[in-house]
Amino acid sequence: MRSLPPLLAYPLFVAASAIALHAADSGIVSLSPAEQQDGWRLLWDGRTTQGWRSARSPDFPAQGWQIRDGILTVLPSGGREGGLGGDIITVDEYSDFELLVDFKITPRANSGIKIFVDPEINKGPGSSIGLEYQILDDALHPDAKLGKNGNRTMGSLYDLYPPSPDKKPNPIGEWNTARIISRGPHVEHWLNGRKILEYTRFTPEFRQRVRESKFRVWPGFGELHTGHILLQDHGDEVSFRNIKIRLLPPLPSETAPQ
Repeated sequence: MRSLPPLLAYPLFVAASAIALHAADSGIVSLSPAEQQDGWRLLWDGRTTQGWRSARSPDFPAQGWQIRDGILTVLPSGGREGGLGGDIITVDEYSDFELLVDFKITPRANSGIKIFVDPEINKGPGSSIGLEYQILDDALHPDAKLGKNGNRTMGSLYDLYPPSPDKKPNPIGEWNTARIISRGPHVEHWLNGRKILEYTRFTPEFRQRVRESKFRVWPGFGELHTGHILLQDHGDEVSFRNIKIRLLPPLPSETAPQ
């Protein structure tokens, strides 16, 4: 470990987030007593690389990522997928969970938060494979116009499901909050307190969408039962903070995915 260079009660979620955001603005990463009581834990401590590693090696990238004042930033490298340092993933794997991540993008930026990642699947160039909550400047990045019906825009399940047209991202340069809930086959995407997308894995519809996407070349894509969480280095400056998770009880066996 080394430091780098300089479903649930919504009102409680809002109050806890406000406390955490104030702490993050002060460069302090912490959990409120209410969050701790409700089962939350920090997924990143705001100071070190503890709990995270490169998607390509056991170590944290030696370049391309910066930690400063409780903020984790992907450094720009010309928009190249894989960037300078490459993607980072959690050391641990997760299955049923609720994840909160604050993120801030720069003009024309592209990044993402991926779940159910197995870094052994893609050892070649580009990003590791997983289900991606897309982070994108919809107005300026060309990827927003590709795919189908907006399924590559901010908050989408990248190349598979588009987000609600009623999503309300904050302006470029301001903080947004992504919330991902995964329990059994059911996954939800939230943006700034609004649910913008939900989907169910392991279903005929999900598998058909995979067959029609760029992920059709990966057998069983999106059907892992456990996996790492990933922050993507797509070569654009994107910042993350206030990264936290809580584990959810698994579904009863009779409703669990097969």
